[in-house]
Amino acid sequence: MLEIFPVNSPQPHSMVGDKARVEMNAFQRNESKETLFTFISAGDDPPKGDFPVQKKSPKLCGSNYPLSIAFIVVNEFCERFSYYGMRAVLTLYFLSFFHWDENLSTAVYHAFSALCYFTPVIGAIMADSWLGKYKTIIYLSIVYVIGHLIKSVGAIPSLGNQTVHVILSMVGLFLIALGTGGIKPCVSAFGGDQFEEEHTAERSKFFSIFYLSINAGSLISTFVTPVLRVVFIAGSGLYRKTPPQGNVLLEVCKCIGFAIKNRLQNRSRQIPKRDHWLDWASEKYSKQLIGEVKMVTRVLFLFIPLPMFWALFDQQGSRWTLQATKMNADFGIYVLQPDQMQFLNPLLILVFIPLFDLGLYPLINMCKFNFTPIRKMATGMILAGLAFGLAAIVEVKINETDMPRLVPEESLIRVLNLAKNPVKVTIQDQDLFQQPVESFQNPVEYSKLLLDGEQQSLRFTLQHQGLSLAFNYTVKEKAVYSLIVFEAEGSLSSRLITDLEAKPENGLAAVRFINGLSQDVNLTIDSRRFIVVQKNYSTSEYLLLERDKYNNGKCITEAGEFTLELGLLDFGASYTIVINNVSGGAVKTWKSEDIKANNVHMAWQLPQYLLISAGEVMFSITGLAFSYSQSPASMKSVLQAGWLLTVAVGNTLVLVVAEAAPMAQWAEFVMFTVLLFAVCIIFSIMGYFYVSVDPEDLEENEEKRETSSRGNMISLVTQKTKL
Repeated sequence: MLEIFPVNSPQPHSMVGDKARVEMNAFQRNESKETLFTFISAGDDPPKGDFPVQKKSPKLCGSNYPLSIAFIVVNEFCERFSYYGMRAVLTLYFLSFFHWDENLSTAVYHAFSALCYFTPVIGAIMADSWLGKYKTIIYLSIVYVIGHLIKSVGAIPSLGNQTVHVILSMVGLFLIALGTGGIKPCVSAFGGDQFEEEHTAERSKFFSIFYLSINAGSLISTFVTPVLRVVFIAGSGLYRKTPPQGNVLLEVCKCIGFAIKNRLQNRSRQIPKRDHWLDWASEKYSKQLIGEVKMVTRVLFLFIPLPMFWALFDQQGSRWTLQATKMNADFGIYVLQPDQMQFLNPLLILVFIPLFDLGLYPLINMCKFNFTPIRKMATGMILAGLAFGLAAIVEVKINETDMPRLVPEESLIRVLNLAKNPVKVTIQDQDLFQQPVESFQNPVEYSKLLLDGEQQSLRFTLQHQGLSLAFNYTVKEKAVYSLIVFEAEGSLSSRLITDLEAKPENGLAAVRFINGLSQDVNLTIDSRRFIVVQKNYSTSEYLLLERDKYNNGKCITEAGEFTLELGLLDFGASYTIVINNVSGGAVKTWKSEDIKANNVHMAWQLPQYLLISAGEVMFSITGLAFSYSQSPASMKSVLQAGWLLTVAVGNTLVLVVAEAAPMAQWAEFVMFTVLLFAVCIIFSIMGYFYVSVDPEDLEENEEKRETSSRGNMISLVTQKTKL
């Protein structure tokens, strides 16, 4: 039997000559100084592939931060710059360019967001089992850029019809989702890989810096930045590139499947129980793999309640943006666009990250309070729930200026008296307008007409200066009308015209004209808006205009050209402007506000953005670092993908609610608030029983077990054999 010697042990005397000893010494010098043989414990898989020694990256300005993370942070800034710049206008793009309604726009927006967070599973598989993190980031970034190009082409108005625009836009969004989602689990894990094991504090700070770059990119994002992704490639030579470890996700699934199958096949009471259900895979898989899968499944189980946070958080780009379109955006020196309110979130994140890391968290530690990652995440969920509670209150105040909700067998009506004297209006079978309507009296609100079916012919009686005139009009249910009373050719007359049923979308102002002159008029509102209104109280269609003061218009009649001053056309308001006469070089008009302007200022959204941004810092950054710290080295991307998958599920929840359970917006906000509070309680209970595990401890225990096995193998040798 041959005796096995450690390399550093003294050589025993043997019959081998000096030449043989020299050859053996030469052989030894070419081997590792630690051991000559590799020991494989029973039940372990043999090592696969090469194990290159990781090089140490140059440090950043003499710190313990690798220089390579600078390129990773800049790359993430550029990627978020591009993504958020596109996503910020996506809901309004669907509304204004495709002319979809709010629910469909919201549904497609969240379907895209969900897809962006489902595709990280694909990226994790590619990184861990095929290409490695670095090449996965590069290749999917190319797909990402192609998606942006196709999406941009699809937004060109002159290119094809709407079907072409929709197809190109959806293909572009799919490629963007594949690109951005595919690199998501790789970039943060790749950044964590750059640190040596002894620099765990710096690694924790890196995730805050990483999240800071995300929101800096979001804050100043534009559409053209995908070309800046070459910054990531420039740092190629500095990265620590961990080789793929095989199809890790497939091995995890096989291990779980085998454990379940083996347990079901061995249900007899005579078979001894095992400590953990995954231990039933020990007949086929190594203890190290089973231990790593246990860590991953424990964390993934803890992730189950988390999608509800993202269901609320990602509504900033859909429901909250739509809420902003119904508010007053005039800040005096600047008029903010509804989708620009989203930039409050990244701006506040840039403020909160250093404030929390350097101020709040150290202060809490000084108070001897153990603010664990689980507690931070639960606090973030509470803050997000409070934010939606405030959003519900704001929505209730906004609804006060909305048109009344239209229901079957009901309509709304008001009277515009354009005659010179008061008029008494009586409507058949209706108890309305008890007092005479004064000349050019601006109606305070609409009155409700009760019908006996989908439509009804009603008799309108007008009493004016002792005379009584009757007119018959057909009124339809769920419609809004104005009865115009005017004098034409010395006699009283009337018209029933249809009004807007709801506020103009996207904060625009609606305006129409009634020509009270005896001649047609050509109106120029601005350099791009022209309209012709026929004579004798004819009514134009509504025009949708940006909120502004319109005092430089033109009115052209047979008598010449005159100045047309409309004044301020405010956010969300609807106006009827009556042209009375022309004198003194200007047109005399009377303006009636049909639908009130948005009177809730957009600044009232600031508290909800403050709360949800603070919640994001506590929830998202902590969760990102937590998922990295609790995952074994070979499964970093897998667990990062699991973390991102919670975002996808959260967006899917919003998609289901938007399509399947339509309700008043304020009620929907309240529902999400209650759900998140309930989920927060469940998560807190689960977190109370969760015990954090250091993956390095698992590896050290495994190494000790292997070392013990090696010692036993050597001690079994009791005889020496002379050559």
